[in-house]
Amino acid sequence: MSLTGTPFFLTSVTLLIVAFVLPFALWGRIAGPPLLRGLARLLMLLFAQVTAITVVFVMVNNANNLYDTWDDLLGTGSHVEAARDLGPDGMGGQQIRNEPKQLQRFRPADDPQVGPGVQMTDLRGRISGVAGEVYVWLPPQYNDPAYRNKKFPVVELLPGYPGSAKSWMGSLRVAEQLQPLMQRGQIRPVILVAPRTNLLPGADTGCVNLPGKVNADSWLTVDVRKMIIDNFRAGDKPDSWALAGYSAGAHCATKLALSHPDRYRAAVSLSGYNDPALERDSLAGKDPKLRIESNPMHILKSANAMGRPPRTALYVTGAAGDGYQAGLGLRQLARFPTTVDVQQISGAGGHTTAVWKQQVPQVFQWLGTQLRAEPQRPSAQHGS
Repeated sequence: MSLTGTPFFLTSVTLLIVAFVLPFALWGRIAGPPLLRGLARLLMLLFAQVTAITVVFVMVNNANNLYDTWDDLLGTGSHVEAARDLGPDGMGGQQIRNEPKQLQRFRPADDPQVGPGVQMTDLRGRISGVAGEVYVWLPPQYNDPAYRNKKFPVVELLPGYPGSAKSWMGSLRVAEQLQPLMQRGQIRPVILVAPRTNLLPGADTGCVNLPGKVNADSWLTVDVRKMIIDNFRAGDKPDSWALAGYSAGAHCATKLALSHPDRYRAAVSLSGYNDPALERDSLAGKDPKLRIESNPMHILKSANAMGRPPRTALYVTGAAGDGYQAGLGLRQLARFPTTVDVQQISGAGGHTTAVWKQQVPQVFQWLGTQLRAEPQRPSAQHGS
């Protein structure tokens, strides 16, 4: 039975009801010696406690999309098939333009919580060696004849840790919120892409490439990106691509955008951080070299020192002590053409999906000022 969804939730609730009814029905009817009666009653109480905890966990998990599968929860599954050394550019000596198209079959999303119109595919990354699901939502204008010659901007959505690829679509209701705003012309249409980021059991990859372990950076910035361009009318220039993340995903979004200005124009950070060691399960945070190299402030300092500040726009929001100071540090380092817009959130309700859900409209209004649609070349052929 799936960890998420209605069947497991209803099963948990049913067991909880049974667990609470049993003591009332059987407490005084248990026969046998006192020790046996006491043990039976203790087991009934433990059963009630376990089922109550299970129901609470299922409700929290379904509301926040923390774990997708039993493997994710139990730390028994890996989505890494290979992790060779891909070098500083994350390409392993390959040229993306020379790679053949990776056409995929898409199906409706397997969880109704993500809302209508969301489709998914199982992608095997040719460069990264990562295999995982990718969710895609197309804006209402995508099939409008008036837009048939347009290639759409794309926003990659990254969850926190632990976190599910469905979290933005499910907990944050991003597509549900954006569809009417796009239909009314209040927000520019974009393709939303939510790839799996939970790749290794019990570890946050920090969205880095770590030879022998995982190539999470290349999975997100090369394989997923190319697959979307190959299958949809999606722009292939940096001005058409952005990342948005919350918590650990916010750190990833900022790091990846600053590291790859040739692939992304902008990034949104909601309650993020700069030092990867602030996430105790981060592989980057546990590696002294990677801890420095994957810190967005270090990336920005290094680019400035070389006289090549990235053409990257960052939008950083957070409360005091929860992302705001991280944004101020980046803004202080920003040199043209890097821009950092920092917004402080006061009394927003903590480090929760409810807080980030409220920010969705303003985030995508800002992204609309940064991203550009591209004309469709007559010779180009894309999928659905």
